[in-house]
Amino acid sequence: MRPRSPLTATVFLLPALLLLGALVVYPIGYSVQRSFFDKSGDSFAGFDNYVTLFTDDAIRTALRNNLIWVAVAPTVATALGLIFAVLTERVRWGTAFKLVVFMPMAVSMLAAGIIFRLVYEQDPERGVANAVWVGVHDTFAESSSFPRARPLPTHPLKAAGGGAYETKAPVHAGTPALLPLVGVAPARMPKDARPARTPEAPPTSTPDTGTGTGTGANTDTAAGGSSGPVTGVAWLDFTPGGGGRPGTVDPRELGLKGLRIEAVKDGRVVARATAGADGAFRLPAAADGAVLRLPASNFREQYAGVSWLGPTLVTPAIIGSYVWMWAGFAMVLIAAGLAGLPRELLEAARVDGANEWQVFRRITVPLLAPVLGVVVVTLMINVLKVFDLVYVIAPGSALADANVLALQLYRSSFGTGADLGVGSAIAVLLLLLVLPVMAFNIRRMRRENRR
Repeated sequence: MRPRSPLTATVFLLPALLLLGALVVYPIGYSVQRSFFDKSGDSFAGFDNYVTLFTDDAIRTALRNNLIWVAVAPTVATALGLIFAVLTERVRWGTAFKLVVFMPMAVSMLAAGIIFRLVYEQDPERGVANAVWVGVHDTFAESSSFPRARPLPTHPLKAAGGGAYETKAPVHAGTPALLPLVGVAPARMPKDARPARTPEAPPTSTPDTGTGTGTGANTDTAAGGSSGPVTGVAWLDFTPGGGGRPGTVDPRELGLKGLRIEAVKDGRVVARATAGADGAFRLPAAADGAVLRLPASNFREQYAGVSWLGPTLVTPAIIGSYVWMWAGFAMVLIAAGLAGLPRELLEAARVDGANEWQVFRRITVPLLAPVLGVVVVTLMINVLKVFDLVYVIAPGSALADANVLALQLYRSSFGTGADLGVGSAIAVLLLLLVLPVMAFNIRRMRRENRR
C-alpha cells in the first residue's frame, strides 16, 4: 500500500475536526471563560462564581443529590440487569421477558417523566403506586368509623394533639358528660345507631362496684369508689334538614356508637368505655374528676397513600423511574457478556460440587467484571447529566429538594434573574465530574484492547 500524505489525512479529518471544534471545544472554552465573569459578563469576578457553588443552598442540594444519584442509580440498575440476565438465560420465554424489560429504552425521558408523574400521584384513584400501596395497607389497617369527626369551637371539647380530643374541664359524677361532634357524613354513621339520649346520672352516694352499665354502653375498666360512676353521651351534633341547638342532644340526632372514651388523670388513663348505640357510656368512679379524652384511633382516616413526590421521597422516587428505564439497557449488555462466557468453566465448577450461588458468585460475576464495569461507568456518566426526569416528575413544591446539577444549570442560566456566570461555573463543575469517569473508561478500554 502506498503511504498517504499528511495533507490527504488532514483533508479527510477536517470536517470532523471542524464539527468537534464548533460543538465541543468552543463551548467548553467559552464556558470556562464566562465562569470568571459576573452576571452581566462585563466585570471580571475571579473565583467568586466557584465560591457560590459551595455556599449557595440550592446548588449544594443539587450537588448532594447528584452524589446520591451516582451512588445509587447505576448500582441498582446494573444489579437488576445482572439478575434479569442470569435468571432468564435458561427459560424458554427469556427473550420475551428481555424484550419487555428493554422496551422502556424506546420511551423518551420526557414521556417517562409524564408516565411516572401519574404513577406517583398521591390520590390512590389516579396513582398506580399508591393504589397498590393503599390496597395492601388497608387490608391490615382498617379506618375508623368516624374519620374527620371534630368538635365545634363552642363544644366542650378541644384538640389534645396527635388527632385526639379532650374535654375542656374535668367531669364529675352526677353531671352527665356531653361529647358532641360534627363532620361525620350520614352515610358513614353506624347502621344500628339510635337517637342519642342523655343517661340519667346515678346517685353519687351509691358506691360503684364496676358491674353496672348504662343504656347501650360497654364498660371496659371497672374500679370501685364512693363518689359514684361518671355517665355521659357522645353524639353527632347535627340535625338532618336543619334545626336543633349546638351542644344540645336533639331528638333526631344519632349516637356515635363505638366511640372510645378514656378518663385521664395526671397523664394516666384510669378508665375506658365505649359508647353504645344511643351514644351513652358509663365510667367507674375512678373517672370522677378526670378529663375525658377521645383517642385519635376514633378518627383514623382511610389510608390516603404515600407522598412519593414530597420533599423526603422525591429523589428516591425519581431514581426508581430512571432504573425502570435503564435496567433493560444493563440487562442486554450483561446478557451479551454471558453469551460469551466459557461454558466449560461453569460446568467444571458444578462437577466439582459448587451450587448455583457459588457458581454465580465465584465464576460468573468475576468473568463478567469487564462488562459490569462498562455498564456502571456508562450509567454514571449518564446520571451526572440527568435533567428531564427531575424537571418533569418533581412538582414545583418539591423541585428544590429534587434538584440536580444539570437542572440547576438550566435554572441559573435562563429565566428571570439568570446568572450566566454561575451557570457557566456549574457547567465547568459538571465537566470536571465527568472527566475522571471518562478517563477511567478510556484506560479500561485500552487495557482490554491490549489483551
